[in-house]
Amino acid sequence: MASRAVAESTETGCRSSIVNDEIFAFCGSPGSLLIVTDLETIERVAGWLRESSYTVVLTGAGISTESGIPDFRGPQGVWTKNPGAERAATIQNFMANRDSRVRSWQNRISNNTWADAQPNAGHIALATLERKGKLDTLVTQNIDSLHLKAGSSQSRIIEIHGTVRDFVCMGCGERGPIERVLDRVRAGEEDPPCRTCGGILKSATISFGQNLVPEDLERAERAASECECFLAVGTSLTVYPVALLPEMALRNGARLVILNAQDTPYDQIAHEVISEQIGDVLPRIVDAV
Repeated sequence: MASRAVAESTETGCRSSIVNDEIFAFCGSPGSLLIVTDLETIERVAGWLRESSYTVVLTGAGISTESGIPDFRGPQGVWTKNPGAERAATIQNFMANRDSRVRSWQNRISNNTWADAQPNAGHIALATLERKGKLDTLVTQNIDSLHLKAGSSQSRIIEIHGTVRDFVCMGCGERGPIERVLDRVRAGEEDPPCRTCGGILKSATISFGQNLVPEDLERAERAASECECFLAVGTSLTVYPVALLPEMALRNGARLVILNAQDTPYDQIAHEVISEQIGDVLPRIVDAV
C-alpha cells in the first residue's frame, strides 16, 4: 500500500536517487544518507490529517535521538550495541539485586542526558499539531518528558512506558518527583528506601518484565480503535503490546502513516512510509495541515 519512490544521477562527489516518492542523496562516505520527501507526499499525509476527526500519534525513541537521547534498537542503539544491558534491565533483576539498584541510582546522578535534553523540531511539530486541533491522543513509549517540554498537553499524553520525572515505591505505591530521591543519593544513600513503608524505590518507568499500567494501556487501545488517522513516529513497532496499536487502528479503517528510519513490520500495509529525518519531515507535514 505504501508508496516509496527512484531515478539516478551522478555528480562530482555525490550520487542522488529518486525512488518514487523520495529523493535519496548520498554525499561523501557511503553511510551518509539524506532523504527528502517530495511535496506530493507531504500534502497527501497533511490532507489525511486535515480530514481526520480523530488522530492518534505513537512515538518511540527515534523521535528523541535528535535531542541527544540514544534509541534502543537502531543501528547504534543501546540494546543493539550491548545486548547484555537489555537482559540486565529487568524488573526482576532490579528488585533482587541491590548492586543493580545502586548502579542505577549512581547512573542517574552522573548522567545528565535526561535532565539536559531539550525538545527538537519533531516534538514541537506534534505540539503544534495539537494546537491546530488535529492531534487527539499522543501515546509515547519514551520516558524523557520531551513532549511535555515541547508544549503537548498532559491530558492528551499517555506515557505508556512511564517517566523519569517521578519515582515510585514498589511496596506501597507512593509516587513523587524523582529529585527527592536523587537528592538522597547525592547525600550518600546508595539505595534509598521508601520513607513511608521501607520498600524499594525506582524511577516510575516500566522495566522489562514489568506490567504496563492497565488504565494507560486501555486508554491507548481505545484511542487506536476509534481513530481515523494513526501516525507511528520513530518507533520500530516491535515492542508489544504497544505494537498492536496500529493493527487496531487499521481494523477501524484508519490511515496508517509510518515515519521511521528503519523498516517496521507494518511497512507493507501502511498507507505511507517515510524514512526522512523526523525533525525535518514532521514540521513540513504539520505546516501543511
